[in-house]
Amino acid sequence: MTQPFELPDFYLPYPARLNQHLEEARAHSRQWARDMGMLEGSGVWEEADLDAHDYALLCAYTHPDCDGTELSLITDWYVWVFFFDDHFLEVFKRTSDLGGGKEYLSRLARFMPMGRDLTMPEPNNPVEAGLADLWPRTVPGMSLDWRARFAESTRNLLDESLWELANINRGRVANPVEYIEMRRKVGGAPWSAGLVEHAVRAEVPAGIAGTRPMRVLRDSFSDAVHLRNDLFSYEREVGDEGELSNGVLVLERFLGCDTQEAANAVNDLLTSRMQQFEHTAVFELGPLFLEHGVDPLSAAGVLQYVKGLQDWQSGGHEWHMRSSRYMNTRAQASRPLGMSSVVDLLGAKRLRGFTHVPYQRVGPSRIPELYVPSDVRLSSHLEAARRNVVVWCGEMGILEPRSGVAGSAVWDEAKLVDFDFALCAAGLHPDASPEELDLATLWLTWGTYADDYFPVVFGRSRNLSAAKVAVDRLGACMPLDCSPAPPPASALERGLADVWARTAGPMPVAERRKLRATVEEMCASWLWELANEIAGHVPDPVDYMEMRRLTFGAQLTMSLSRLRHTKGIPEEFYASGPMVALENAMSDGAILVNDVYSYQKEIEFGGELHNCVLVVQSFFDCDYPAALDIVRDLQVSRVRQFEHIVAHELPIACDDFGLDVEARDDVAAFVAELRDWLASVHNWHRHCSRYDEPSLLRHHAPRPWRLGGPTGLGTSAAIVEPTAARGGPPAGRTSPSCATTSAGTA
Repeated sequence: MTQPFELPDFYLPYPARLNQHLEEARAHSRQWARDMGMLEGSGVWEEADLDAHDYALLCAYTHPDCDGTELSLITDWYVWVFFFDDHFLEVFKRTSDLGGGKEYLSRLARFMPMGRDLTMPEPNNPVEAGLADLWPRTVPGMSLDWRARFAESTRNLLDESLWELANINRGRVANPVEYIEMRRKVGGAPWSAGLVEHAVRAEVPAGIAGTRPMRVLRDSFSDAVHLRNDLFSYEREVGDEGELSNGVLVLERFLGCDTQEAANAVNDLLTSRMQQFEHTAVFELGPLFLEHGVDPLSAAGVLQYVKGLQDWQSGGHEWHMRSSRYMNTRAQASRPLGMSSVVDLLGAKRLRGFTHVPYQRVGPSRIPELYVPSDVRLSSHLEAARRNVVVWCGEMGILEPRSGVAGSAVWDEAKLVDFDFALCAAGLHPDASPEELDLATLWLTWGTYADDYFPVVFGRSRNLSAAKVAVDRLGACMPLDCSPAPPPASALERGLADVWARTAGPMPVAERRKLRATVEEMCASWLWELANEIAGHVPDPVDYMEMRRLTFGAQLTMSLSRLRHTKGIPEEFYASGPMVALENAMSDGAILVNDVYSYQKEIEFGGELHNCVLVVQSFFDCDYPAALDIVRDLQVSRVRQFEHIVAHELPIACDDFGLDVEARDDVAAFVAELRDWLASVHNWHRHCSRYDEPSLLRHHAPRPWRLGGPTGLGTSAAIVEPTAARGGPPAGRTSPSCATTSAGTA
């Protein structure tokens, strides 16, 4: 059989090392698998299969420093998880038995008790028997926080097998963003990261486990592990097993390219994720330890954990090169390396993300056909909201410069009117009362003002420390008890305190806490943007998409919608896989609309780096039209995924949670508001005067300034016309005399 593609040259910065207790683990795991009923008679494996797969070799490479007892335990876990994968394939995937798969998976949670009592049901099959043996051997000595995280990742990799099965039944291949997110659950690498903590005997402190740096380390590690596995397993999974959950196949379908080109793109993404891991470890861990007061011993433990993840990457690759489970027979063949291969192997490809030249001429923005299936409806109170927001901004001081802060005159009244945030709010909440529409308009106005304020005030001075102080102060503007906020130090603080007071009063304390956390996450994400701007770093594609949801403020506006539809819906329902995927898909659909329309504004006039079109250009080393086509296709696929979830996954989730008619009506209303949200975002981008080239030229026109002295007739010579606005397009750039645009109407 012809091999579907040649394996690419991999980025391998860490040497693989082999644990000296390999043979002990091999003998132990062979006997353990037989004791659990996984070999002869299981219908899945024979002893020859287990020996050929050689999971002890995998664990000896990925955990080179642990003792023999620990290596045997870790190896048993991997035997169990791979047996589960093959068992689920044979019993449920090949037979398309979705109902039986759900019942089978629901029982497995009972074999991971969280309390001191480790009593479990009687196992009915080898998978249950293996988990019943492993759990009591593993959790003693680990904290409850670790147990909860490890149990969650174990449930994810088990339960999300249903997602794979449902896609197989429908012949559906995921889009790239969906695939990366779901692969983290079903692929099991976060589960592997939990076992690394156990093997190196160093838990991640609970206080920092949920922070961005630790999340990015875990997720970038996971993505690299999964993408490497996809390259080696494509032939077996796609050709033999009929799997559709493989990154090479996903990009092959999405990009419309051949298998070799898709494999090369997967390898580029694998490299990018490994380099994201390195960047985070080097530049973000130190500040994280200082911010959270992590003691030296705990910090050393985190670094040991990071080293363990690095060992896993290099060891996992070495095992894939040797295991009979994968396509590797020609991987060892020597072939001459061209200059591009040498550059990739040395990791120099990462330099592309630091070489973008800002303020280049790119416009006007090209607007392709985007997928927005719902028509916009506008509130009848739009005109009043337009008038009211101008008055409010004046009262808050948003339209005035801040004394002593250079560049703090971010907006004037003409810009505010052009931006027309009331138009966006009127589509987001077409049935809102006048007060509700005003409130939604104020939130959109404040959030966009703050998003514009940070790069202007802190980006030009490259003062990340001052920006962090500003972000830290914003929390005090949102008191949970609705007491008066401290005296504001800026229009930014004054505006937030006012809109918070208008919003939080009628809300229960729990809802206030969620809303404040959402605003704080959004504000903190602007520091990520600012750090990249200072470094001149175009972000990794996956990191960009995940952080962009925060910087865009998607969760803020969605959470305001959710407050109207909570009755009868358990909070766990909103945290369920289908609902999270639903919100993420629609968020990305709207975000990519923004990136398409704002390309010229951000790249040419703002000198910014955080735009998906630019991220795609940097990653694929392609031109603007090619990148725009990819972004458009991604926007379409994310909205279609939203529709798929609504049609096929939400009804099942409602059944699983036992929602009554009233709760289901609330879910339907929330889904309808998300449709309104996308339609309104698209309509606003088309009709506001923020993104089209004539408006951009007007907004960034240099302001004349007057020398001190006499005024009146005959003193016009005191007016000096600067050649360029500070921070805007470079001086001397020729502006088109007759620009046309499809990006908006003045």
